Amino acid sequence: MHTTIAEPETTDVRVGRRPSLIREAGYTYFPIALIARLPFAMMVVGILTLVVSARDSLALGGATSAMTGLGTALIGPLLGAAADRFGQRRVLLVAGTVNSLLLAAMAWLAFSPAPDAALLGVAFLIGATMPQVAPLSRSRLVGIIGRAFPKDGRTKVVNGTMAYESAADEIAFVFGPVIVGLLATTMSPAAPVIGAALLALVFVTAFALHPTAATPAASREKGFAQAPARELFRARILAPVAGALGMGLFFGSMLTSLTAFMAERGAPEQAGLVYGAMGLGSAALALGVALFPARFTLTARWLTFATILVGGTIALPFVDSVAAIAVCLLVIGIGIGPTLVSQYSLAAAFSPRGRSATVMTMLGSAVIVGQSASSAITGVIADAAGSAVALYAPLAAALLVLGAGVAAAIASRR
Repeated sequence: MHTTIAEPETTDVRVGRRPSLIREAGYTYFPIALIARLPFAMMVVGILTLVVSARDSLALGGATSAMTGLGTALIGPLLGAAADRFGQRRVLLVAGTVNSLLLAAMAWLAFSPAPDAALLGVAFLIGATMPQVAPLSRSRLVGIIGRAFPKDGRTKVVNGTMAYESAADEIAFVFGPVIVGLLATTMSPAAPVIGAALLALVFVTAFALHPTAATPAASREKGFAQAPARELFRARILAPVAGALGMGLFFGSMLTSLTAFMAERGAPEQAGLVYGAMGLGSAALALGVALFPARFTLTARWLTFATILVGGTIALPFVDSVAAIAVCLLVIGIGIGPTLVSQYSLAAAFSPRGRSATVMTMLGSAVIVGQSASSAITGVIADAAGSAVALYAPLAAALLVLGAGVAAAIASRR
């Protein structure tokens, strides 16, 4: 497989000592980076829960979530490009602070007499300033691997790192809604959004100030020639982005249709708790990807586990009990984690020189865009036709993930 994850001239391998990513990054890095993802995962779900509770409209809640995704789609990749050019620290500090203030404003606006348009406008700004912790963490770690590890050992370390990062994403994206459900149930509908604002203010700031963020941006290194922007639009980059979009579409449609399913049974606030069943197998399988043999290629893993994802979603429209839908979510979880790992690993391997943060942000933004758009569309479907019809939306998203995997396999061979 062609790889551009790091360049030999930047390698800094210590003689006589085997490098360790944990040691190179610092022992506090991984806990901080993990917790700093939670606001990212809680925002869309928290805003959806808040608006539905405050304005009593699933359609408006979905539209508000969609505006969050639109803001991320338009501005998120630009934040990644800014991090590539100016360094992560200053970009994260500005975005994280502004994002926290906007979340606090949303918590107040939802219950105020403000028009719906005000909610939509603030939601767009929340998406636009959303700190891209997960993709920037991947970019940061890939840079560390390039500097600290010998060339012949980087691929294995990168694959293991992408496995961990995807597992961390799973923990955030699956258990973020669980936290939202717990806070909304035990405190108030505004509590998840306020909690996300506080977490962002503390842990995103800590992530920005961590020593690993002090490394100069690649584009400012002496003699470094950043790849032209057109390299970002090759099929081997766009296929993983399309796959990430499909995963986001699945997350949003699954949670929204599940919310409608639980609402029909009188307990919409418990949707996040049931949704957590999906994370049990997903996070474990994402971590287990590092143990797969090399002959089980990234594209083969994507196709295999995307097929499991499709298989698990086929039964969704036909279930009629909470226990049955939880079983479906357990099966679906087996397919999610390894698929995400494969998408990010392929994107890391084919990232153009000096564009790692941009590529990772493109994938991260695609997940949020998909989640937000499908939340809006599925909310309208659920309002009009009920949860039984809305539960077909996750199947459509899963088929897109599988189709993108086929495209990735073709692009990788070329």
